[in-house]
Amino acid sequence: MAENHGNLEQDQREKPMSFIAMSIVTGLFGGIFWSALAYLAYIFNFTEIRPNVILEPWALGEWKQQWLGTVISIIAIGIFSTGAAMVYYVTMRKLNSIWAGAAFGIALFFLVFYVLNPLFPGIKPFWDLSKNTLVTSLCFYVLYGVFVGYSISYEENENRNKEKNRQEITS
Repeated sequence: MAENHGNLEQDQREKPMSFIAMSIVTGLFGGIFWSALAYLAYIFNFTEIRPNVILEPWALGEWKQQWLGTVISIIAIGIFSTGAAMVYYVTMRKLNSIWAGAAFGIALFFLVFYVLNPLFPGIKPFWDLSKNTLVTSLCFYVLYGVFVGYSISYEENENRNKEKNRQEITS
């Protein structure tokens, strides 16, 4: 009986997720969560931009303006968000500051609304957008950047501390 003790399911430890996998999941969740909240902001007329604008350059048909288009758009934004999270992972993960994430969100805002604006016909030119739309969208991008940035930076800091503790123990 004692020899089977180590083979019981409850005695098994779950392997932790790798840092890159955690960053991808953080980006996916952040994109889905914040774009769903942005859709609620659209419903309550805080912004004139729906998540569905991401489908306009690539999808044909009226379905993209209906509920299915909204769900697919939110998921697509989550998938694109994994790429943004990987950019943060590669470039800024060692910056342990909330301001780094906020700056990342502001940079993404200007990338989408100013640089990539011609790709999305459903978004008016930057200077023609209402103040409510600009402020609401900028806030969502900053919150997204802080969420992704701080999550990734926190995990990087935890990994560094674990490694430092492990080295101190073996020394």
